[in-house]
Amino acid sequence: MNRKTGFQLVALSLSIASALLIAPTISYATEQGEQRREAREIRQEGRQGARETKAECRAGDEKTRPECRQEKRETKQDAREKGREIKY
Repeated sequence: MNRKTGFQLVALSLSIASALLIAPTISYATEQGEQRREAREIRQEGRQGARETKAECRAGDEKTRPECRQEKRETKQDAREKGREIKY
């Protein structure tokens, strides 16, 4: 075996080994990305829901502004918790 063929064999072996080590990492990263996207969507939906909750609360006139703000915060916090459950 000459030097050039030996070098090519070593390079091919290293390439295959690298591919085998990287492949699981790529699928795990893809899975994490999907979880982050799902969590982000839930948080965004929660924000919109919180806005609607506050608007309905203020339109009803049965609660004070601070009480309506607190309802909005609680709605957003619930969405954050759901997002965390997905991610972790």
